[in-house]
Amino acid sequence: MLFHSSIRQEVARGFGATLVVLATVVMTMTLIRTLGQASRGSFNPSDVLLVMGYTVLAYMPTILTMSLFISIFATLSRMYRDSEMVIWFTSGRGLSALLGPLFRFAWPVLLVIAALALLVLPWSNQRIEKLKEQYEKRGDIERVEPGQFQESAGGKRVFFVEKNAGGKQSGSNVFIATTEYGKETITSARSGRIEHVARDRYLTLSNGQRLESVVGKTELKISEFEEYGIKVGVDALGSSDFVPVNTRPTLELLKNLSLPNLAELSWRIGLILAAINFVIIGVAVSSANPRVGRSANLVFSLFAFVLYNNLLNLGQNWIAAGKFTFGGYLLALHGGALLFGAFWLAKGHNNWHWYTLWPLRTSLLRKSAT
Repeated sequence: MLFHSSIRQEVARGFGATLVVLATVVMTMTLIRTLGQASRGSFNPSDVLLVMGYTVLAYMPTILTMSLFISIFATLSRMYRDSEMVIWFTSGRGLSALLGPLFRFAWPVLLVIAALALLVLPWSNQRIEKLKEQYEKRGDIERVEPGQFQESAGGKRVFFVEKNAGGKQSGSNVFIATTEYGKETITSARSGRIEHVARDRYLTLSNGQRLESVVGKTELKISEFEEYGIKVGVDALGSSDFVPVNTRPTLELLKNLSLPNLAELSWRIGLILAAINFVIIGVAVSSANPRVGRSANLVFSLFAFVLYNNLLNLGQNWIAAGKFTFGGYLLALHGGALLFGAFWLAKGHNNWHWYTLWPLRTSLLRKSAT
């Protein structure tokens, strides 16, 4: 049908262009933030692109929803501005007739959003946490960077090497500060090298000095050495049983319906329900008088999108804190948004106006009184 095909083709072109622009903006912002985190030691600098890719993948449900919403709003607003909607209306097509072709276009996008929210989102968060955990568990030797003070995994040692003579196996002007077992030691040496004895690994320092003191006492022990060996290994942090809730698979959340799991489920399911509601809201708020302009509707649409997503985040926190129930909040937020969009759509479809609805309300009240 000409009406359906023309709507779907124009929305598809707008959706593709909007998706490319939004994805590019989000990738740029994510890259800047990831580089900042890598510079603070949260990630391995060589994993920046991987972390950025996983982060953008986690944002894709919101990006797809916003692209769908903007493309619907922009297409219908353009048709109102060019008086094309008047032609369709005079041919017997109302505003509600747009829902059919739009949902036929949107259902593959909605399926992708559902798959991303329920399956890909926890997987990408899990990969990010794993990369972060691997970088935090690297050994003391792997942490050493020439010309920089580096802290050990447990925070008990601070290393400094002026430069590496042969990769990370040897270096010059080594400085080590240690605080453990109630003692503070400062060891400095002209050079140091890594030696392997059987399965153990030793840091051998040459031509240095060692200062040792007991915490809380003024006594200081000074010793000089030609060679001093320290056994080093991978100071891996003990594996933690705690698993962040945003990395847990959806099936695991469904098996254990605790408050944090229900809060995470409300977020994932909310992404899908919000995408469906935004199709209806996009049709409803796009109607405008061509002589007045569409600035007010555009501002309202952006405000509605931001408010809806903020309420999703707030709802997740409220459910986790036990302030709202899972079903009650989903019904209040998404059901309320659906009713709002349906009423606004009915208002545009039937050409209702507030000044025409007021006499109708007055007459209904009079009939009920009699």
